[in-house]
Amino acid sequence: MLDIKDFSFFENQDNFDFRSFFIKISSYWKWFIISLIITLTIAYQVNIRKEKIYGMDASIVVKDENNPFFTSNTSLVFNWGGTSDKVQTIITTLISRSHNEVVVDRLNFYVDYLTQGKYNFKDSYGEVPFYVELDKTKGQLAGVPIQIKFLNDYEYQLSVNFENSSVGTFVYSSNSTENIQVKTGEFSAKYRINEPVSLPFANFTLRKFPDWKKYSGNEFYVRFNSFDGTVGHYKGIGVSAGDKAGSVVTLSLQGTNKARLVDYLNTTVMVLKKNQLDSKNQFAINTIAFIDSTLLAMEDQIKNTEKELKDFRKNKNAFELQAGGEKLTERLTGFDAEKDIIERKMAYYNMLNGYLQRSTDFSKLPAPTVAGIDDPNILGNVSKLILLSTRRSELGYSVKNKKMFDDFDNEMNAIKQVLLENIISAKRALQYDLSLVNRNISEAESSIKKLPEDQQELLKITRKYDLSDNIYSTFLQKRSEANIVKAANVSDVEFIDSAKDVGGGLIGPKTSVNYVLAIILGILIPLAFAFGVTILDNTIHNTEDIRKLTKIPLIGVVGKKNTTNNLAVFEKPKSPLAESFRAIRSSLQYIYKKQEGAGSTKILMLTSSVGGEGKTFCSINMATVFALSEKKTVIVGLDLRKPRIFGDFNIENNIGAVNYLIGQKSIEEVIQNTHIPYLDVITSGPIPPNPSELILGESMGQMIEELKKQYDYVILDTPPVGLVSDALELAQYCDATLYVTRQNFTKKGMLSIVNEKHKRGELHNISILLNGFENRAKYGYGYGYGYGYGYGYGAYGSGYTEIERPKTIVGKIKAMLFGK
Repeated sequence: MLDIKDFSFFENQDNFDFRSFFIKISSYWKWFIISLIITLTIAYQVNIRKEKIYGMDASIVVKDENNPFFTSNTSLVFNWGGTSDKVQTIITTLISRSHNEVVVDRLNFYVDYLTQGKYNFKDSYGEVPFYVELDKTKGQLAGVPIQIKFLNDYEYQLSVNFENSSVGTFVYSSNSTENIQVKTGEFSAKYRINEPVSLPFANFTLRKFPDWKKYSGNEFYVRFNSFDGTVGHYKGIGVSAGDKAGSVVTLSLQGTNKARLVDYLNTTVMVLKKNQLDSKNQFAINTIAFIDSTLLAMEDQIKNTEKELKDFRKNKNAFELQAGGEKLTERLTGFDAEKDIIERKMAYYNMLNGYLQRSTDFSKLPAPTVAGIDDPNILGNVSKLILLSTRRSELGYSVKNKKMFDDFDNEMNAIKQVLLENIISAKRALQYDLSLVNRNISEAESSIKKLPEDQQELLKITRKYDLSDNIYSTFLQKRSEANIVKAANVSDVEFIDSAKDVGGGLIGPKTSVNYVLAIILGILIPLAFAFGVTILDNTIHNTEDIRKLTKIPLIGVVGKKNTTNNLAVFEKPKSPLAESFRAIRSSLQYIYKKQEGAGSTKILMLTSSVGGEGKTFCSINMATVFALSEKKTVIVGLDLRKPRIFGDFNIENNIGAVNYLIGQKSIEEVIQNTHIPYLDVITSGPIPPNPSELILGESMGQMIEELKKQYDYVILDTPPVGLVSDALELAQYCDATLYVTRQNFTKKGMLSIVNEKHKRGELHNISILLNGFENRAKYGYGYGYGYGYGYGYGAYGSGYTEIERPKTIVGKIKAMLFGK
């Protein structure tokens, strides 16, 4: 049984030859160059087609701007809860959908103004001489560029190409889409500037900018995009708080048009400032609205009281009636004013209590000071409640976080409970104060009853009028205070640096990255290919492979055939290929001399593992080198199953070795002369049904003996030993055996077959011949300058050999790429 350890093939599989692998990989340098050229060309084409990407930024500061008119009596503003909370709220607001919807709508950024570039459309916002004023209640063509070509200073041509009969339109007023039917092909119409365009797919008016210049013949494009899609794009605005200064916020935006980026950044800050200031003024606005409604109701009451007082004083001496009652009037007026203040506070507490019990939106609460309430607990908690309610409403459009809203609700509920407790305590104290005031009023009224009836009536009317006038004046004062506070409020958000195009700002495309990726891919692709070929390839490449796989000696290396037929040595006797066969002949002579008892006629058998390894080619040329040395040589074609040897000599295969072996012909009848001196051929002849039996027969030995009598060398061209056993039966007649292998064809595992045969003694005096060898770097090892052992004979090599060089440009390129 075959012992695997006897063969070096198996012993060497675990040893990876990095040097050989590196040499093989480097042999594909031409493919690396081609791959790099292709990938770098692709990278260049990608880079020149990419639009330039710019980055713009702006910075703002968030401050606690306290109102200079804030006092304990004019507490009409509320705090957002500290700078850090403000910064986080502002960051969340800037990236919220609701905020960006306002900015996009204000700028109409869902409309693109384009010009045709070399490879694609260019965003020309800020460069076009016009803008479109949309009718947002009607549909605008969705996503398809509409061409605007100016014919003169007053007219333009509108064109659009419809590829489909059904197109979509955007209705921006309702943020909806509609499909309409249009006629396929190009639509074109002329319009005057400022003339409304009313089409099923376009409804706008084109307006000129004031700095209009001559644009006759220029072409521009307008494209309408999805409102939600545009908002979604700008929601990606970069917003970050400063590391060192927590109150500083930096906004950044990237895009292909710097003017568009600048406008968006500055507008988003302006909208933020306005909204923040509006929220800050909400307390004062609520108070003014409450006071206005109260004053409106009191105007009629004052008018009626004033009329009643005038009517009473008619035909009466007012000075006499007032005499003696001034002190009582003054005293009652004071008591009435105190009572009114208490009742207004009670009314506010009742209103606040009902509001807390029934409502969930507390952003509309009026200031407690409108009712004269100056309790710091009430003031602070109402302010916090308005703040939390406002923030919750704002975040409801942009944040979908149930836990966050639960936290808001819990905090507001806690404040509501505290306020309800505060209201109960405050009302209890007010009830006590009210009872004292009522007692004082009762005592004063008892004194008034002692006065004459007319004087009592006058004091009653005057008292009512003074009370109404006092209340009205108080509310007017509060309203004035609220207006002053509102006017004095400033936004907590201020620009540090507004966005501005000062040149530069280019951040992409990253052309260098594309080129680096191209280089990496240009190397990796051929490297992976070469690696895969190297790893998966299990064929013999060089003499080192043979040395590792077997202990059978290597007799020589033969180069690649350089002729159209197999007569390479005869047709080009000075070629390196011919010289390699001469070298093998010399090695065979040395083997023959070592053999004892060998006759004068030498018998050489050539075999191989499988067909296609060049066995017949080597047989013919080995015979030729013997014949050219004027030795009588005969080639015997014993590959009875697949005759091949006759075609190169232009002879027939009608008769041959088969005819002799079956006794039909004599040896002289089967021998055919060739055009090469001293070389004869015995072809295989007709294909027999029993080739193995013929070779095993006695007639085979007789034929060999007869050939020995006539020739100096007998070359046996036999079937592959890896396929049939014919060659093994012929080994007994041979003085030497050449086992032919072929570079890049013979599988490494095939040598295990010849190792086994050699170990068992079935093949003796065997040597290995490497055929079809090209000394290229990818095969790892080579012999000399060219083919096999091909001797150059020092400085005379170029004169001795015959090497053909490609003459055409195509041939030279092919030789460079494929080494041929």
